[in-house]
Amino acid sequence: MGSNRELRLSGTGGQGLILAGIIIADAAIRDGKNSIQSQSYGPEARGGASKAEVIINDDEIDYPKVSHPDVLLVMSQEASDKYAADLEKGGIVIADSSYVENLPEVEGAVYNLPISVTAREQVGREMVANVVALGAMARITGIVTREALTDALLSRIPPGTEELNRRALDLGWQMAEKALH
Repeated sequence: MGSNRELRLSGTGGQGLILAGIIIADAAIRDGKNSIQSQSYGPEARGGASKAEVIINDDEIDYPKVSHPDVLLVMSQEASDKYAADLEKGGIVIADSSYVENLPEVEGAVYNLPISVTAREQVGREMVANVVALGAMARITGIVTREALTDALLSRIPPGTEELNRRALDLGWQMAEKALH
């Protein structure tokens, strides 16, 4: 996979995936790398298809589009059905088992993690599932440091939600740690 990493974070509108893409791109920059982030929504903002794409590279990025991500986060069945086939051979899929029941076969590593259920049951708010996912993605891929991710997260969330978001990030990190061992 070299120094160029392509990520696609996908799910439905309202899951906070655009913000998650912005945060991970910000974290990469804080780690001294180059990054580009782009996004697209389905025709309906909440509940429609949504994706954020991030390219991270040690060198200059010469093409800003992701065609075959080597890291794919799918947080809805629709996203899984639509994007799993695009995964780069040998890539990594992180699927939210709360909503993804049937992941198409892929040539790569698959991590089925109860991201949304964990956010709802252990943090008390499903709206931080995107942050749980970020913690898991960072731990599994090593794409950004935990410190840079924490700093990027804290700089982009509403005041007063710091502890909630820190807890969500830690839970994602711990969930991935267990999945790796």
